[in-house]
Amino acid sequence: MTARFFAIALLSVGLLAACDEDEAAPPPPPQELTGSEISHYDHMIVVDHDGPKAQILLESREDPVWFSSVRDAFAFHLLPEEPRDIAAIYVTDMARAESWADPGPGVWIEAREAHFVIGSDMRGGMGAEEPVPFGTEDAAAAFATEHGGEVVAFDAVPEDYVLGATVEPMQMDHGDMSGIGPDAE
Repeated sequence: MTARFFAIALLSVGLLAACDEDEAAPPPPPQELTGSEISHYDHMIVVDHDGPKAQILLESREDPVWFSSVRDAFAFHLLPEEPRDIAAIYVTDMARAESWADPGPGVWIEAREAHFVIGSDMRGGMGAEEPVPFGTEDAAAAFATEHGGEVVAFDAVPEDYVLGATVEPMQMDHGDMSGIGPDAE
C-alpha cells in the first residue's frame, strides 16, 4: 500500500509540475527587423513605411509574420481564414520609439499588454487609420491629447475600426510629432 501511495503521489506532483510549466511558459521573444522583411498583406518591405509595425509569432512557423502597420496585425488576428496558432503578437511601443518615421529597434511590446490610441490624426504606413500602441496608459493618454482619439485596451479595439478602416491620401508632412518617442513628456 505504501508503494502504491508513493507512486500516486509522485504521479500527481509530476502532473502538477507539467501544468505549471504550461501556464508559466512565457511567449517567444520578438524578433528584430533587419530591413528585408516583407509585410504579409501588402508584400512591401516593412521598414519602408512610417509608423508602428507588428509581428505575429505562430507556433507552426519559425519566422514571424510581419506587418507594416498594427492595423494589419489586428486584421490577421480577427480574420477567420488566418492561422489560429498565435503564440504572441508584438507591436511597436511608440512611447519608446525614436520617431514616427523610424521607430527603431528593441521597442516591441506584447500587444495584449499595450494601450492603443484609436481615432487619432496619425495614419499608419499605408495611409489608413492606425491603432497606435503604447507601453503605458499615461503615454497613450498624452498622445491622444496631442493627436486626438481615445485610449483602449487590445480587446477593445473595434473590429470595424480595423476591418473597415479608410485609407487617406499619403502625405509627407506628418505635422508636429511631439508626444512620440523617448523624449516625449
